[in-house]
Amino acid sequence: MAEAIRLQKIMAMCGVASRRASEKLILDGKVTVNGEVVTELGRKAYLTDEIKVDGKLIVKEDKVYFVLYKPTGYLTTAHDDLGRRTVMDLMQAEVKKNRIFPIGRLDYDTSGVLLMTNDGELMNRLINSSNNIEKEYLARVNGHLGLDMVAKLKKGIMLDGVQTKPAQVFIEEYDKQYGTTLVRIIITEGRNRQVRRMFEAIGFDVKKLRRVRFACVSCEGMSKGDYRPLRPHEVKMLYSL
Repeated sequence: MAEAIRLQKIMAMCGVASRRASEKLILDGKVTVNGEVVTELGRKAYLTDEIKVDGKLIVKEDKVYFVLYKPTGYLTTAHDDLGRRTVMDLMQAEVKKNRIFPIGRLDYDTSGVLLMTNDGELMNRLINSSNNIEKEYLARVNGHLGLDMVAKLKKGIMLDGVQTKPAQVFIEEYDKQYGTTLVRIIITEGRNRQVRRMFEAIGFDVKKLRRVRFACVSCEGMSKGDYRPLRPHEVKMLYSL
């Protein structure tokens, strides 16, 4: 006999929402199982049960995984009430076929690697992982970043009363003509605007910021606005984190 699974996990597996967001839908009384409203988070169900959210039957979807090279000028969200451009506008062909959503976020004025999927389980694992998942950025900052400042970034910067985890920091180049420094920085956290705030805390403004890698996934060989399916070994590695 098939094994019963927690309702919020089934919802995440079917691409309805992340597990946490699915829990809220349950608590709000928006989920039914075989016609019965369910409001208890401990409730289990079978994949063969008739599960509805807001009256709509959820269907188990084939999982899809993409990496998007996000340009600046796009919000990392599935929908914007003000009608501003979102990353969904860059993937209309996929949005029509699957209920995909971004894993994590990239700021409006930051470009680079953004993972997109309909796999709520993977999104939940990556966002809430206690492992040190590497995110690699290239930052163009105003001024000459000296080795003393590099040491501070490596050690950790105090943000909102909490020190950031140690980072890997490398000077890529100094541009004497424009008075800027190109810095490669690898962090293992995902605080709001973390990289920009780390540089601001030591007196440097970030002119451009691009995420070139999330864990094992990079945007090498891609142009801004392009996306590609993740390779099987990339998905497997992400699930291992």
